[in-house]
Amino acid sequence: MGLVEGKFNDNFITTRVDGLVAWARKSALWPMTFGLACCAIEMMASGASRYDFDRFGVIFRATPRQSDVMIVAGTVTHKMGQALRRVYDQMPEPRWVIAMGNCATCGGPYANYAVMQGVDEVVPVDVYVPGCPPRPESLMWGVMQLQKKIEQERYIRRPA
Repeated sequence: MGLVEGKFNDNFITTRVDGLVAWARKSALWPMTFGLACCAIEMMASGASRYDFDRFGVIFRATPRQSDVMIVAGTVTHKMGQALRRVYDQMPEPRWVIAMGNCATCGGPYANYAVMQGVDEVVPVDVYVPGCPPRPESLMWGVMQLQKKIEQERYIRRPA
């Protein structure tokens, strides 16, 4: 019998490992930008020195195979939706999506046959950032909401 045997609840170790994994994932988000319209300019501004996304551990990547967050910013047409899904499928698990701007969340002012009424028709969206275009502070809010969501997830399966 070891020193710590019988001293802790059965799920003590798995809770600590869950917390460590959640901290690592929320502190190192690597988004892939999918900028399609004016919202992309605000997304680029969020990476500049005034807002400095690096302090949140957010480092933009140019390839889907190295990223775990997709930020969809702008109007998504039905033709572009196919490419968006293909890029999303190339991202490794776990992966999250942030819909940035009114066009990405609900189609914006474009209610016609060619424009999707929200990117959630193609990919599952975790955080919606409203605005036309949303300011960089709004995107920071969205990233912090995603970090809260990641922190609540459980990664270690417990026996039933």
